[in-house]
Amino acid sequence: MQNPIEIERLESVDTEEPQAGRRSVLVGAGLMAGAMVARGAAAATFDSAPATVNGGAMPKPPSDRTAGEIRKGRGSALDGKVAVVTGGARGIGRAIALEYAANGADVVVIDIAGFVSPASDAAPATPEDLAETVRQIEAFGRRGEAIKADIRRIDQLRAAADRIDRDYGKIDIVVADAAIQRWKPLLEMADSDWNDVIDNNVNGTANTIRAFAPKMVPRGKGRLIVLSSMQGKHGTKDGSSYSASKWAIIGLMKSAALELGKYNITVNAVIPGLVDTPLTRYEKRLTESFAEQGHPPPEHPTPQQAWDERKPTVPMQVGWLQPEDIAPVAVFLASDAAAMVTGAEYEVTGGDSAKDI
Repeated sequence: MQNPIEIERLESVDTEEPQAGRRSVLVGAGLMAGAMVARGAAAATFDSAPATVNGGAMPKPPSDRTAGEIRKGRGSALDGKVAVVTGGARGIGRAIALEYAANGADVVVIDIAGFVSPASDAAPATPEDLAETVRQIEAFGRRGEAIKADIRRIDQLRAAADRIDRDYGKIDIVVADAAIQRWKPLLEMADSDWNDVIDNNVNGTANTIRAFAPKMVPRGKGRLIVLSSMQGKHGTKDGSSYSASKWAIIGLMKSAALELGKYNITVNAVIPGLVDTPLTRYEKRLTESFAEQGHPPPEHPTPQQAWDERKPTVPMQVGWLQPEDIAPVAVFLASDAAAMVTGAEYEVTGGDSAKDI
């Protein structure tokens, strides 16, 4: 049994706002109850005296290599940060951009806002979609800006990085979200059904890192967040190009984390389950909801039929998630609290991930 590190006497604990900087921590018997706020208690301190082993003090990391002291909102506060989100015209990209703005960041959204490829089953985003994202960012009282760019063109991304770094003075957070999806059996694929999905999703994500990370290196800090998918954790019948692209993004993320850690830049992946976005709002995706369960689909399934088919198989009892379900974990990964989180995968799936190893 582990000895208590520190146990403080707890006075009355209620839901009223505590006095500034006053917390208490209960840690004992191998159980950490967490930082419990108590009126009149001392500030949280895990080591009241320097720990030593064999006469030597335990080294402590520099202040920029630790999540630091426990404080209110440290996992959600993005005040003063500048974020860039690709694929921000709609869907998960828009949700993350708005979540960042709601938590204090200025946000630049990048999107092609137009036709990408015949290998995309979804209708393309529009300039109006992109403008609406900016409008909603500004409604949170933050600075918002849209840049039309194609993530397959690293020259366009480098030009965007130069402009943002000049106009905002820094780039703290970059989210690589833009993606396309194609449902086609391998033996029926045209070259574009494979090549365009890989080019946009894998090369576009790599281009985003290659264009923006150099702006973070001189400052010695930064957060890079890539969007993979649960389809990047298992095979996908009739969706191999998308599945392969999302597997590749996980390998890219882990490799980038190994390379960029020395610059105090973290790289992580958010892995959504099935989410209700324009990327999934078409008949083929509804049909696949039945195929995934081994059931023959109706000729023209309705969204409600697809929801009812998937819901019993998902631990949280939803047919699919909403974009705003994904965004909060991207805030944590961008926050100061995630200082020592890198090379990691954060799954937001409603429980679909419980089915995988």
